[in-house]
Amino acid sequence: MALISKVIVQDNLKEAIAKAVSQIGGFGQFIKSGDKVLLKPNFNTADAYPASSDPVFLRAVVELVYQAGASQVIIGDASTMSVKTRQVMEKLGIFDLEKSFSPVPKILVFEEGKWVKKKIPQGKYLKSVSVPEILDQVDKLILLPCLKTHFLAQYTGSIKIVVGFMKPIERLRMHAGHLKEKVAELALVIAPDLILMDARKCFITKGPTDGALAQPNLILASESRINIDIEGIKIIQSFEGNSLAGIQPEDIGQIKRAREIGIK
Repeated sequence: MALISKVIVQDNLKEAIAKAVSQIGGFGQFIKSGDKVLLKPNFNTADAYPASSDPVFLRAVVELVYQAGASQVIIGDASTMSVKTRQVMEKLGIFDLEKSFSPVPKILVFEEGKWVKKKIPQGKYLKSVSVPEILDQVDKLILLPCLKTHFLAQYTGSIKIVVGFMKPIERLRMHAGHLKEKVAELALVIAPDLILMDARKCFITKGPTDGALAQPNLILASESRINIDIEGIKIIQSFEGNSLAGIQPEDIGQIKRAREIGIK
């Protein structure tokens, strides 16, 4: 079983992230000198954290990845179809990161770039998907999910964050049925090297843009999407009034299907 770490955030967020990763081997296990590293945050909308990634958390991760020896950090996402990703990033101040680092991190709006069609092995509900070509051009991928419930998918974490790699127009059929299973099958063509979950705050009802707010004050790190999502669900379930009460994490549709098709 892949390791998972949980660290309580005290005064220094960057130190907490580094500590979480150190408990599963350290950044040096995941990033080599000269690597081009793609960070995938959650910018589905411009709603405040934990609906979207906290820019302060993202800045800390960029610093740590550069310190680990990366030659270039790339930050990319595609928002929901009803909004423009560039506008979401501008509202959240993400382009300010380009002024804060040397080397300068590259910020990608996926729908403004090229897409590559990929067949999905073992796809029962989703046979193919168009993903950004950058996925084939980087050395490492780090997923940066928030922790929250989701009114359609029950839960959203490291497995569901990969929907941001899907060409927005194709998301219409994603939501036409078997959403949870399709999310898991999409994850087959995305191969993260590390997952860092910002669980300082989370939604324990509704989601993904609003809901009852809890504050676990945790950073989670793992190589395993399954393990980190199961742990995330347990954290949500530890708060009174949550919408996942009485559900076994392994029985949530996206996790169940992910296990069936061999996602770790």
